[in-house]
Amino acid sequence: MKKITILGSTGSIGISALDVIEKNQQCFQVVALAAGKNINLLKKQIEKFKPKVVAVSSKDSALKLREALTAKTKVKIFYDEEGLKEIASFPSADIVVSAISGSAGLMPTLAAIEAGKDIALANKETMVMAGEIVTKRAKKKGVRIIPVDSEHSAIFQCLEGRKRENLRRIILTASGGPFLNFTRNELKKVSLSQTLQHPNWKMGKKITVDSASLMNKGLEVIEAKWLFNLDISDIDVLIHPQSIVHSMIEFIDGAFLAQMGIPDMKIPIAYALTYPERIINDLPSLDLVKIGKLEFLKPDIKKFSCLALAYAAGLCGGTAPVVLNAADEVAVSAFIEKKIRFIDLPKIIEKILVLHDSINNPSLDDILQADLWARIETKEIIERIIT
Repeated sequence: MKKITILGSTGSIGISALDVIEKNQQCFQVVALAAGKNINLLKKQIEKFKPKVVAVSSKDSALKLREALTAKTKVKIFYDEEGLKEIASFPSADIVVSAISGSAGLMPTLAAIEAGKDIALANKETMVMAGEIVTKRAKKKGVRIIPVDSEHSAIFQCLEGRKRENLRRIILTASGGPFLNFTRNELKKVSLSQTLQHPNWKMGKKITVDSASLMNKGLEVIEAKWLFNLDISDIDVLIHPQSIVHSMIEFIDGAFLAQMGIPDMKIPIAYALTYPERIINDLPSLDLVKIGKLEFLKPDIKKFSCLALAYAAGLCGGTAPVVLNAADEVAVSAFIEKKIRFIDLPKIIEKILVLHDSINNPSLDDILQADLWARIETKEIIERIIT
């Protein structure tokens, strides 16, 4: 029985992971949970899964959680960043699901690696910001990083047992989001509610906006570089509206391998938790006859320039991806708050990248400083836009 810690238990990945665990109680035991401010949902998760320790975002949230729980509920409550690190490195856990949204997932993931825990990685920002540091520390500690993102899980599965010298390239697929067939003129008028209507996947707001702008795919390109030890030039992107082929690889002889399945995150989550084994699930089987056709299109990087910006940052390396990610997080937050337009996202991010002098081979401190700098600069640019 694997003992599981989930960082981000009240988010979409965390909820799906707990659903997989609940349906396979003979295989898994939840020992630790970490969440943000969704105290009501966390309370229910504690009562159902009975973890030994939990963490929340602040002291106030910790007090609210303690008040909400009955006196009989035996669970130790931590809070803030130090609390997250405590949860991430909890001794009895075998594997840590890193599913905290955004840059906040970096430090607890590093703490889990330092504690020798295998990582089921759903937080792409960890690799975007500090891929080199993360992979080196994981190797030193003998820790496995098993991707949870459907695209990286697909590549991970396709590469299993294959000779890496025979690999020509990998191809990440993207649905194209809700605005695939919109003109650039139409993109000027899209609303937040339209942006959040992803055609195939149910996700949190931030990742859904990123999917609509193709920034999510750009971040995945950078993540793939570090997960699979590739050059950015060996990673391509194709638009695949059906979201059935989750990604594919091409060998030097022209042969392709693709991983296919219905668009449901429970499949890659379960694989990450059980690797190298597989478990039966109750999801519907893929019906290719019903799907009828599978389409593949070249991404329009002029219309969706966030993808081009991510490629540029990935090729630059150093702290450029850190700044890309930080600027995107702040800009997307402003869009969700309806302060800026959808088409402002790439313009703002590009301005920050142009202002930044990238640091090669950055230390963890360099990364954190670049992240902070980019957030401050992005907020200032947004303030100028809205005033």
